[in-house]
Amino acid sequence: MHTEAMNAPDRRVMTDHLDELMTLLAVARLGRYTTAADSLGVNHSTVSRRISSLERVLGGRVMLRGTSGWALTDLGQRAVEAAEKIEEAMGGLTDHEQDHAAFTGTVRLGAPDAYSVHIAAPAMAGLLHRYPQLSIENISATQRARQVRSGLDLEVVVEKPEIRHATASHLTDYALRLYATREYLERNGTPRTASELSAHPLNYYVESILTVDDLDRAVARLPRMRRGVASTNILAHVTATLAGAGIGLLPDYVAQKDPRLHPVLAEEIAHPLSYWAVIRPDAMRNPAVEAVYRALAEAGPAVHTQIAPGFS
Repeated sequence: MHTEAMNAPDRRVMTDHLDELMTLLAVARLGRYTTAADSLGVNHSTVSRRISSLERVLGGRVMLRGTSGWALTDLGQRAVEAAEKIEEAMGGLTDHEQDHAAFTGTVRLGAPDAYSVHIAAPAMAGLLHRYPQLSIENISATQRARQVRSGLDLEVVVEKPEIRHATASHLTDYALRLYATREYLERNGTPRTASELSAHPLNYYVESILTVDDLDRAVARLPRMRRGVASTNILAHVTATLAGAGIGLLPDYVAQKDPRLHPVLAEEIAHPLSYWAVIRPDAMRNPAVEAVYRALAEAGPAVHTQIAPGFS
């Protein structure tokens, strides 16, 4: 029988090719040969040789190279499931202290700028106190969920995504609100109605390259305002607003941490949003990735205002 048609590698493959199977498991979790090699304490060529050896034994490809990493084939997925059974069985022989060895290597997290700085970074710091052998790589970008997530173990996006071959899980809610410094408002006047906002510049995203629909809709709810400082990085909106460049449309959980920022029309204008985690099923089999996800799920912005009527 051709191995490709088998439901899983047979017992002989599992016992005679244990190194190859565990190497495949490491590459599947980490997305790259070089990173898997580091976690296994071998070099890149050893990883490549073990994967090639496993493919010869199984009679087909177990991984295919994508634009940003390696992805499992159907055969590779079955081989990984077999490797996980071995790992689980071996884990039953270790005590609790040795279980910390599962929380090693590098977890790659993609997340928007403000979330990365104000939510993810503190949550990851707490996680690293518990598991000092773990490393986190945070790639900051505000964009839609990627349909191909090779190279990222976990991704945080704004608004509920429509995705394939991954799981989306709600993390937390927040809102975009208007803020300005006291000095700016004293110099330029405090808007008392929404229509008066048109006399003020707005610090927000570059409209022509904004790809997240929910962030674009936030501006549609406002009267026409000229742009102050527009940037792809929300932290630039905060800095520009603090420097008096205009009124910023900012995440409430960020602005509330700075006493120099004062809400504008707080009872009238708020745009509700949510953060979602996007996770590949094979990534969640990695205990370290699951620990990162749990830490993010337990973290969240402390927001002390309510969504204004008419904007929910």
